[in-house]
Amino acid sequence: MGSSGTDHRLDDIAVRDTRVSDAIDEPMRAMILDILSEEARTAAEVHERLDNRGVDRTENTVRHHINELRNAGLVDVVRFEEGRGGTTKYYHANTIVLSYSLPDSTDAAVDEMVDAVQPQITNVLATLTGEYDESLEEIIAEMQPCEHCQTQKYETYVLLTVLRRAFVRAYRD
Repeated sequence: MGSSGTDHRLDDIAVRDTRVSDAIDEPMRAMILDILSEEARTAAEVHERLDNRGVDRTENTVRHHINELRNAGLVDVVRFEEGRGGTTKYYHANTIVLSYSLPDSTDAAVDEMVDAVQPQITNVLATLTGEYDESLEEIIAEMQPCEHCQTQKYETYVLLTVLRRAFVRAYRD
């Protein structure tokens, strides 16, 4: 990963996965993901939870948004129940969306934590780029639709994706 060639320091990277951001452009979908991250629910239960939050939509509209999230790969159907002449689907989010900002007053504490884990992250990045360089190159090649795109930060995106997913697994366990 290189530098920008200026005296200005890169402090953070904001990740915008187009698959995710396109699916959650509708604010209600982020709420649905939040509701479905807690436990598996039916569309009717999601509708009820949204109603409790003051979101007045029909159940069919809620069902449509759940399907959009499912089509984007953010929600899974985790269970089917047969009854009353039909099948009830239970949905569960497999992705959460965090949309927060840290207060400026926390910069010193965050910097201290960054300093504490940065050496381990450096080692992890060395492992990933050293041992998995060929896999990284194959993934990046699939992501580049044109010659111009070689200037994009695909390696950074892939490495952050690996780190984010590893974080989720570690946090979950």
